[in-house]
Amino acid sequence: MNATQWILFILIIQVIHFLGTWKLYIKAGRKGWEASIPIYNAIVLMKIINRPTWWTILLFIPIINLLMFPVIWVETIRSYGRNSLVETWLVLLTFGFYIYYVNYALDVTYIEDRSLEPTTSTGEWVSSLVFAIVAATLVHTYFIQPYVIPTGSLERTLRVGDFLFVSKFHYGARTPMTTVAAPMVHDTLPIINKKSYLNKPQLPYFRLPGFTKVNRNDIVVFSWPADTVRIFFRKEKGVKKPIDKKSNYVKRCVGLPGDSLEVKNGVVYINNKQLVLPKSAKPQFDYTIYSQKGVSSKLLQSIGVVDFTRKYTSISLSQEQANGISPYVLGYNQTKEGTLELYTRGTGIPTKIVQKYQLPLKEVTDRQRTAPLTVQMVAQLKKEITIDSVVQIVTPKGKGNTTLFPQSPDYAWNYSNMGAIYIPEKDATVALNLKTLPFYKKIIRDYEKNTIIVSGNEIRINDVPADSYTFKQDYYWMMGDNRDHSEDSRAWGYVPEDHIVGTPIFLWMSFDNFIGANGAPNGPLDWKPRWDRIFTVVNVDGEPQSYFKYFLIALVAYFTGTWYWGRRKRSKE
Repeated sequence: MNATQWILFILIIQVIHFLGTWKLYIKAGRKGWEASIPIYNAIVLMKIINRPTWWTILLFIPIINLLMFPVIWVETIRSYGRNSLVETWLVLLTFGFYIYYVNYALDVTYIEDRSLEPTTSTGEWVSSLVFAIVAATLVHTYFIQPYVIPTGSLERTLRVGDFLFVSKFHYGARTPMTTVAAPMVHDTLPIINKKSYLNKPQLPYFRLPGFTKVNRNDIVVFSWPADTVRIFFRKEKGVKKPIDKKSNYVKRCVGLPGDSLEVKNGVVYINNKQLVLPKSAKPQFDYTIYSQKGVSSKLLQSIGVVDFTRKYTSISLSQEQANGISPYVLGYNQTKEGTLELYTRGTGIPTKIVQKYQLPLKEVTDRQRTAPLTVQMVAQLKKEITIDSVVQIVTPKGKGNTTLFPQSPDYAWNYSNMGAIYIPEKDATVALNLKTLPFYKKIIRDYEKNTIIVSGNEIRINDVPADSYTFKQDYYWMMGDNRDHSEDSRAWGYVPEDHIVGTPIFLWMSFDNFIGANGAPNGPLDWKPRWDRIFTVVNVDGEPQSYFKYFLIALVAYFTGTWYWGRRKRSKE
């Protein structure tokens, strides 16, 4: 829905409102024509139903207005003495059109000084619940949204199982484009696992003013441009989703609009200069670790390595034993000698499970193992006398992968070596030919809604021959700090400005063992708190510091003070 269509839609709503309420306005001592003037009619209506004028603002805020409309419908009929439960349900189930019946068919009297207090405990409970939902939805939609890290693309800067508060006001909140959606959920209704929104009508993209722009090295939450996933961790047919209902991703912004970006042997260069990351960043790359004595799993765990594979061998397993270890096993292999080889994640098979099922397992300590490591981890391993070498795995330049951006056989690129890549800037113009088209085709067709036809060497945009293109918005390049295990811009390209959601500002909780061996989330009973990460600030230039102990001190002081002053007050009485 474009701006013209949206204005027309608003006008239709105003006509519907006028036709259904003008007589009620007159009975309240107002003029009938006041029901026809947009915005003004809402202000007058607030006076009629004896509610504060600022409620008018809530009626024009997307998503919030969906919650407020039913409240206004109920308040309107109650202002004319229609208080029964049956009529309350009628006005709700008819989407407000029961007001037409009250307006034309009933001889009602306006109650000027009606009580606004609920007359029953149920009414009081419903009133409080509605207020809480409206307030929470307003905060969630326009200010701060909770978010959990489900994948390891930013390990070890942000870890799987980190619970974050994401600020939407830093870059300016993006007003919802999807106008009909359930509050407080994203794209799926919990429990029933059904779509939580209607694809139409859609509002034009609009962003409220922010107090900063996306800066280089910011950690950014954005709507995943390539998303067709209905539910994470479930493989099924893809769906077409509105921008603001696409799955939320979190990556580091390494390229800004107008930049030229290149990746050389895993190192990012911006405008021919090596990208310098903040001290809080902990990028990881895959390394091969060699040791004649075998690379110990305990050694890897002791320095914080979690993403590696362990191998166990067993002569045989009963069905009961196999069922007992199945949640921890990634795969298995039977050798020619009949030995069973079992592969697990770095956490391995818990000792209690081994003991419970009396498992005849032996871990194989290979001489060569692969794991993603930070610079600090590499330094620690090189100090170990048992480790012979630690070598970074780099895919050679020229060994291409056409599934990566820009998905063209003309560019033999891989995660370790790609570019140079121009990152489009609003109002910038680029030359367009068959060589450059793969870079910008998705932008022109999907993000900026044009048609593209290629006939021989000719490119036609909106059926007009084109040898250049001018961009309508800014674009960004996002990458994960876990460089060899991150599906990011290297896979699917640019992130449009209208896909930007916000930036993480605070990590309020963190759990280890959040994801199980099968790749799906574990239950809460399996989670283990990471105490050193709770109540830490995100996007700082330096080592994150936990403020959890200060929070506990403040909490104890508050309750102690409350108890003391309460006791003192009671003693005086």
